[in-house]
Amino acid sequence: MLCKRPLVGIGVIIENKNGNILIAKRIGTHAPKYSIVGGSLELGETFEEAAIREVKEETDLDIRSPKVLCITNNLETFNEEGRHSVSIILLAKTFSGTPKVMEPEKLTEWFWCDPRKLTEPHYEASRLGVACYLEKKFYMRK
Repeated sequence: MLCKRPLVGIGVIIENKNGNILIAKRIGTHAPKYSIVGGSLELGETFEEAAIREVKEETDLDIRSPKVLCITNNLETFNEEGRHSVSIILLAKTFSGTPKVMEPEKLTEWFWCDPRKLTEPHYEASRLGVACYLEKKFYMRK
């Protein structure tokens, strides 16, 4: 589907006490790639509200105090799928609950992963967001 203008995506890096991050295997959009929690910003939402909503919808986790970490311009995805998005990536280190697959039509499992050893193939916005997280950068071209 070719979009007339970029969409705004939300990605959430959830870090546990061991320094690992939560990753899913996608079977819906962007399959068969792996990704952090993510979705779209809805009208009237703050980035933080969208992050809290997306995490609850996809994992049943309750996150607190997510912070904007970086932005990604997802041109690789545009070239592959015709879908251009700019993603706002947030970081959440405080959460409660156990990750559950709440949308089985979109993903098959949640697991904790060392962010320096991402499972491949990995969705571009997620990969760039994790790279920014590791390198403490707000934006990277690739």
